[in-house]
Amino acid sequence: MEFPDLGRHCSEKTCKQLDFLPLKCDACKQDFCKDHFTCTAHKCPFAFKKDVQVPVCPLCNNPIPVKKGEIPDVVVGEHIDRDCKYHPGKKEKIFTYRCSKEGCRKKEMLQVACDQCHGNFCIQHRHPLDHSCTRGSCPITVAG
Repeated sequence: MEFPDLGRHCSEKTCKQLDFLPLKCDACKQDFCKDHFTCTAHKCPFAFKKDVQVPVCPLCNNPIPVKKGEIPDVVVGEHIDRDCKYHPGKKEKIFTYRCSKEGCRKKEMLQVACDQCHGNFCIQHRHPLDHSCTRGSCPITVAG
C-alpha cells in the first residue's frame, strides 16, 4: 500500500469501511462513511444537541422560546393563555372611512377629505361637484 495513512475507517461498529472522504458527525465528532454520517444512521448518542426545534404558536404563528428542561407543549399553552396576540372574535375593520354624502353608504380604506368642507367622502363623491360642496369661499357650480 502506497498511502497507508490516507482515509479513515467508518466509526460505525458494524461497518468499519475505509473511506477516503470521511464525513465527521457534528454532534459526536467521529468519522463516518457516506452511509452512516447522519445521526439516525449511526444512532448518535449526542443527537439531542442538534435536534433543537422551536415550537410555533398555532394561533398567531409566532415562534415561542423554550428553555432547557421545559416541556414545549406547556410553554405554548402558557403563551396562548397570556401573551398570544390572536383574538378570534375581534377582527380589524379595513374599510373604516364612511362617505359623508347624504344617502351614500360606501366605506373606504383611506381617508379622502374634501379641501373645502373637510368632509370625508368615497372615491365616487371625492370631488366638490360630486358631493354638492357648498362651504368655502363661494359655492361651486359646473360652470365655475
